[in-house]
Amino acid sequence: MKKSALMLLIALLPFAAKAQSSYNNEDGKKIDKDKLETKDYLPEIHGTIRAKYEYQTTMGAGRFEVRNARVSFTGNVLPIVAYKAEIDLSDEGNIKMLDAYARLFPVKGLTVTAGQMRVPFTIDAHRSPHQQYFANRSFIAKQVGNVRDVGITLGYTLPTDLPITVEGGLYNGSGLTNQKEWHKEINYSAKARFLFTKGLNLTLSVQSIQPEEVRVQSYDIGAYYEFNRFHIEGEYLYKQYSDNAFGDVQAVNTFINYDLPLRKVFNKMSFLLRYDMMTDQSDAKTTDEETGALTVTDYKRQRLTGGITFSLSKAFRTDLRLNYEKYFYAKNSIAKESEQDKIVLELMVRF
Repeated sequence: MKKSALMLLIALLPFAAKAQSSYNNEDGKKIDKDKLETKDYLPEIHGTIRAKYEYQTTMGAGRFEVRNARVSFTGNVLPIVAYKAEIDLSDEGNIKMLDAYARLFPVKGLTVTAGQMRVPFTIDAHRSPHQQYFANRSFIAKQVGNVRDVGITLGYTLPTDLPITVEGGLYNGSGLTNQKEWHKEINYSAKARFLFTKGLNLTLSVQSIQPEEVRVQSYDIGAYYEFNRFHIEGEYLYKQYSDNAFGDVQAVNTFINYDLPLRKVFNKMSFLLRYDMMTDQSDAKTTDEETGALTVTDYKRQRLTGGITFSLSKAFRTDLRLNYEKYFYAKNSIAKESEQDKIVLELMVRF
């Protein structure tokens, strides 16, 4: 599978590299018929490379890592038919197929997406690697919030003065690897986004999945406000397990980002501070060998993250990030090696 993916990528690179069009179709967008040109049907190539060094202060040990080496192909076969295929050549050393979907735009404001994609749920878990503010994702984005699955999503932008976008869909509920399994259960996810004023965004989302025997219901509310040079964000996620199979899970992610414009070498310097936490969580699959009860797969913890980011552009294009993460565990919690106090230096390039 790895060899096939690499061969396909190498074969397509000469064509895609020449196909950068002006409408910037990174996620599969509709083409404006009035501005349609022949080159708009050529595929685009985009990518993200994240290389980092981490020093774990508790162990006194460090490691280099290519966290992501993503490449995506997007384009249109018709003005109202788009596609996207994205592969990560180094997701912590593994090759993974991420996005693989076709998208239709049947009427104004409506989108229909079928395939493998990001599930409409939460704010932070829905960010691509190049859109993240910190070197490491929040607990909501990494552990608690489900990110990708296979299914169909409908999206609609309401024709109102207040911009409102709603998305919802049906999915396998078992992630990206178990696509051949048959499912009797309905797994769904839905999200609504409200843009009240310039810079103020409110997001509400719900998700229901059943990986095996136990159904998991999750609810999320989040908001961010951008003004002057500040970005302030907060998000809360609540998760329940059917038949009280496991205790309720709560997770919080809050952070503030301040951009300071620079004139030489770097375009700006950003100062960041984050607090996030989560209670004990189960993946709804791992059970105790003796009792058969669900066991803890992610232990309760809190974290403070401080950071500085130097950027060579206003958007997320080339960022040099320096973060320090301080963890706080309960007495009965077990800390994984990668989830302890550490210093992280990361270089992210988006093309």
